[in-house]
Amino acid sequence: MDEKKLNEVVEAAARERGCTVVGLKLDDDNNIEVTVDRGGSPVELADCEFIHRAVLGAFDRDVEDYALTVTSLGISAEEADRLLTEINDK
Repeated sequence: MDEKKLNEVVEAAARERGCTVVGLKLDDDNNIEVTVDRGGSPVELADCEFIHRAVLGAFDRDVEDYALTVTSLGISAEEADRLLTEINDK
């Protein structure tokens, strides 16, 4: 995967939504994790979806064979899973 192109696509999409990219990780297995922030206001689900779709539009998943996660700055994915499990258990 072209890491430079990935960075450009993610940065442009985040900027369009008024967000800032605070983390972009691409590992050897093409697992991509994008973390965004919006300064003084919360990141909305629509922001993450927009960035996710921008990457999907720029890179063919069948050709690149990647996994993509777009999250907001704050709680980790593990913490979110734990909270959802607690809610579902009630």
